[in-house]
Amino acid sequence: MTALRLPYYSLSSSVMEPMKAALGALENGPLDNVIIELAFLRVSQINGCAYCLDMHSKALRKMDVAQTKLDQLAGWQVSHAYSERERAALAWAESLTLVATTGAPDNAFEPLKAQFSDVEISELTFAIGIMNAFNRLAVGMRQ
Repeated sequence: MTALRLPYYSLSSSVMEPMKAALGALENGPLDNVIIELAFLRVSQINGCAYCLDMHSKALRKMDVAQTKLDQLAGWQVSHAYSERERAALAWAESLTLVATTGAPDNAFEPLKAQFSDVEISELTFAIGIMNAFNRLAVGMRQ
């Protein structure tokens, strides 16, 4: 285990607090919290953030999400455990997390329109962006 490089959460509390408030707003918004947490967990898998993997898998277990979904998340595209709504969210999460490679193509965005309202798509996009930011902080600072 490596030591924390810097206590960024206290050094930059004026930035960290609004980020945490944004998470709270998402959790109280129209988007299902299971969808948010699945997206958070998938983003954290891609980014290799052990801290966030632990946190979000625990959150999903607390929400009584089937262990099968957690076990098969890295292979969601070939799993039968996910709904079309979850698949659309996970595809978008992957596309945005890997945006330098994917360019967020229409084939990742269009399925969202059939499964989510415009507000939900907007909030999912914020959730993915925020989780990527948190992953980069945790990985970069060795949390």
